[in-house]
Amino acid sequence: MASFLRTPLFSVDLSISSRIDDSLRMSASSSLRVRRPGTADLKVSGSVKRNTCLIVQASKEPLELTRELREKQKTTFEEKNDELDPFEELKPRFLNFKKRVYLENLDHYQNLAEGQAPKFMVIACADSRVCPSKHFGVSSRRSIYCPNVANLVPPFQHGASEVNAGLEFAVNSLQVANILVVGHSRCGGIRALMSMKRDDDTRSFIRDWVSIGKTARLSTEAAAGNLSFEKQCKHCEKESVNTSLLNLLTYPWIEERVNEGTLSLHGGYYDFTDCSFEKWTLVYRQCLEGGSKYSIKNRSFWS
Repeated sequence: MASFLRTPLFSVDLSISSRIDDSLRMSASSSLRVRRPGTADLKVSGSVKRNTCLIVQASKEPLELTRELREKQKTTFEEKNDELDPFEELKPRFLNFKKRVYLENLDHYQNLAEGQAPKFMVIACADSRVCPSKHFGVSSRRSIYCPNVANLVPPFQHGASEVNAGLEFAVNSLQVANILVVGHSRCGGIRALMSMKRDDDTRSFIRDWVSIGKTARLSTEAAAGNLSFEKQCKHCEKESVNTSLLNLLTYPWIEERVNEGTLSLHGGYYDFTDCSFEKWTLVYRQCLEGGSKYSIKNRSFWS
């Protein structure tokens, strides 16, 4: 066996091939015997070179079989590609954007490629019916968006998330002057928050996330607990915006900039059932002694 391992696998003596027929007619005592995999080593009796040739010849067959299987898989894959491609409808839309928007505003997009200096950070819901850039007609150069389920802002102590990472980038790196948190009508995330039971599946990512708004739920139950579930949800959709605004002040670098007057916090509510918008600004007085440090100003309704 040791001599077999020292023999290179593919160093075949051409003279061996002329003796293959003789080797196949050898007695049982000099035949090649292979046991089941894992039970024993390969046993070889007789000439090592003779059996090496057999190994080389046998190795060609699996290679051809593998190549054949790959060709069949390739054919099957190409046949499946004949199915409807969901990106086909996106392609003409992208090309239309390039022709009618990008190329007609080439200077703007070339400047945008050099850097960004947005004045607004908008935290909105991931709901497909909510698109702040379209609703407000704000260009991508003037705002940065951070969508998430139910447009929630976790408190600073909550731990890392895409929201506080976005806040750090927008406030400390881009130095935005305004943060707008936008709620909206018929929000599925808020409905999930208002529908939660104590025995619900604690492994749900949605449950864990919307639990950030539990303060808004408690406020809603206290103020509108006698109303229908639908009206409670609508109340909570607005109340959760205020909860997020207060949570923003738990971030030291946000509180500092608000006190300095270089950053303003705003709330908004978009009702897509009648295309109306309500907005307000949070006032924070850190040094105020007695009374509430928080108030609302500049509330307005657009319809």
